[in-house]
Amino acid sequence: MAEATARLHALVATAPTAQLAEAFAAAGHELALVGGPVRDAFLDRAVTDLDFASSATPDEILSIIAPLADATWDVGREFGTIAARIGDDTIEITTYRADSYDGVSRKPQVAFGDTLEGDLVRRDFTVNAMALRVTPLRGEQMTDGSPQLVDVGGGLEHLLAGVLDTPQAAEQSFDDDPLRMMRAARFAAQLGFDVAPRVVTAMTELAERIRDISAERVRDELTKLLLTAEPVPGIRLLTDTGILDRVLPEVPALRLEADEHAHHKDVYEHSLTVLQQGIALEASRHPDAAPDLVSRLAGLLHDIGKPDTRRIEGRVVTFHQHDLVGARLAKHRLKALRFDNDTVKAVARLVELHLRFYGYGEQAWTDSAVRRYVRDAGPQLERLHILTRSDVTTRNRRKAERLEFAYDDLEQRIAELREQEEMDAVRPDLDGEQIMAILGLKPGREVGEAYRMLLEHRLEEGPLGPERAEAVLRDWWAARAC
Repeated sequence: MAEATARLHALVATAPTAQLAEAFAAAGHELALVGGPVRDAFLDRAVTDLDFASSATPDEILSIIAPLADATWDVGREFGTIAARIGDDTIEITTYRADSYDGVSRKPQVAFGDTLEGDLVRRDFTVNAMALRVTPLRGEQMTDGSPQLVDVGGGLEHLLAGVLDTPQAAEQSFDDDPLRMMRAARFAAQLGFDVAPRVVTAMTELAERIRDISAERVRDELTKLLLTAEPVPGIRLLTDTGILDRVLPEVPALRLEADEHAHHKDVYEHSLTVLQQGIALEASRHPDAAPDLVSRLAGLLHDIGKPDTRRIEGRVVTFHQHDLVGARLAKHRLKALRFDNDTVKAVARLVELHLRFYGYGEQAWTDSAVRRYVRDAGPQLERLHILTRSDVTTRNRRKAERLEFAYDDLEQRIAELREQEEMDAVRPDLDGEQIMAILGLKPGREVGEAYRMLLEHRLEEGPLGPERAEAVLRDWWAARAC
């Protein structure tokens, strides 16, 4: 605790907090460091952006910070928030708030509050509802010049106990903003906290209210959850409370389907394992890279085609073409959640391709088959490596080792062929302009057919060279004319 207190005092005593405190106090307004920075200082986590709350209105905030800031901008003036850059720090200052939902609108109804305590009690969770007052109350003096911790809901106690709870009744908190139910799952995963039973009960009872939230806000919160180091506990909480049924119903539906390997309780459990294994592979293969949303979405969704393709043939459960069905379902759901087109396309492609590797260990692939694997994966090849490897969840050690060895071999062959043939740019030996010049054609369907024919030869035989490619092209054209 002493170390945490020292970290908090350091935040207050150094720029830009000290500069802001002096400026707001001189203007007769209150200022407090709130939420995440206070929580993270107690948890010994890195404090990045600084968030403040103030008695000043947005216009007053702007006038106070303008002389100190290198730049200011409105990140949400209608919500009372002004952002600024002061030196190397990015800060946000928000007028005391008391926003809520009216039960009809999909956006919060904003009302400015009068006190810091009133602002804090309306926040999502007690661990985020702590503040460090860095200026005196209006009309008063700091008793000893030290910042004052303001904790309206027992946030410090909950933080030390590793419990996520709400400052007010959970039902009221979630009624004010139903997205907080998803935030509960995200913070539980991010901080490794248990969720208070009353919060879980409220999430279950109010799960339908998540439909009041716009797809964009749901998407953003789901993204934040998936980008945590261990999102699985949060996904379980959303599933168990029924919220994921309203947000990403294809995932809870997997609980009903037996995994064909019979080594997991169901495909739902298998999918969560694939997601977590994929995250571990991300870290080991690319330790300095940022978390990859596309890979994580693909890991979670790769088997969502199984419920629609499940068939019982004798004593065997089959899921024929679940990869193709799953790709369509993933595209539809991600579009509904307003993910960008590049993300939708990449995830759907990975779901579609996730079974391509199986069979490699049983029969030798030709160089042509390896080239096709690379060509079909395109820019998603590295993600496909991660997905395919993480999809091995069997507890049969010999089988797991055999699959790992086979994929090691495939990656080695890809590397060797890439070195020999520059496989990253697998194209015909003649481009469209050359095809038109040789055959005397104008742009049109026949040029595309010729291009695809030469590409097939390239994939089957490797580089042909311009002269041989021209001979193949002329032979094809002559045979076509017969």
